[in-house]
Amino acid sequence: MTDVVLEKLKYPIGRFQWVDRLSPEEIKSLTEEIRSFPAELEAEIQDYKPEDFQKNYRPGAWQIGQLIHHLADSHIHVYTRFKFALTQYTPTVADYDHDQWAEMPDAIDTNDVESSLMILKGIHKRWSGLIDTLDYNQWERKYYHPARDKFYPLATVLALYAWHGKHHLTHIKNTP
Repeated sequence: MTDVVLEKLKYPIGRFQWVDRLSPEEIKSLTEEIRSFPAELEAEIQDYKPEDFQKNYRPGAWQIGQLIHHLADSHIHVYTRFKFALTQYTPTVADYDHDQWAEMPDAIDTNDVESSLMILKGIHKRWSGLIDTLDYNQWERKYYHPARDKFYPLATVLALYAWHGKHHLTHIKNTP
């Protein structure tokens, strides 16, 4: 498999493009993406059979069920990081190894993705509701990610996780 083909399989919508600031219109649009993501994911997998959740979305990658559990794990983290940034002055957030989490017993159980869908529905409802209450200055609040040695403004986080949802939804849609 060539590097170009592997890159396209890994990043079917392209790599995330970092942004520091967003316009009010961009915030509104990205918030709608966050709000609608769980329903889009659920619609995509509604006719899946149990064996479909065991398919790998690319060679050597996680199974679709693991990917759905990863989305729940990841979006739980970002929601809490978002709230920390709103309630603390530039907090340092904990890292987690998403590959190790994807290999834990609850994540390799592809027979129960409903629990992760429920998590995503709840998190995205709460998160988008919170976002709707923010004033423009709050988008400059940030957190520090020590493993990446980066500061993440909330505007960047919103754009990143709207991308993250689309990124993995495209993986699922492209799975043969």
